[in-house]
Amino acid sequence: MKEIEVVIDTEEIAEFFYRELIRRGFVPTQTELEELADITFDYLLEKCIIDEELDTGDSDE
Repeated sequence: MKEIEVVIDTEEIAEFFYRELIRRGFVPTQTELEELADITFDYLLEKCIIDEELDTGDSDE
């Protein structure tokens, strides 16, 4: 099995939902979008599609 690194950005998820919901005739609020993004992130964690890594602020520079 090959492991790949995937970065999941909840802000990007919220923007995706916004575009898709608008396209489908819905007008979501910012709060609703943030909740949808958080729920999606939690779903991906629960299904073990992603692992949550905490950024410690350390860099390899």
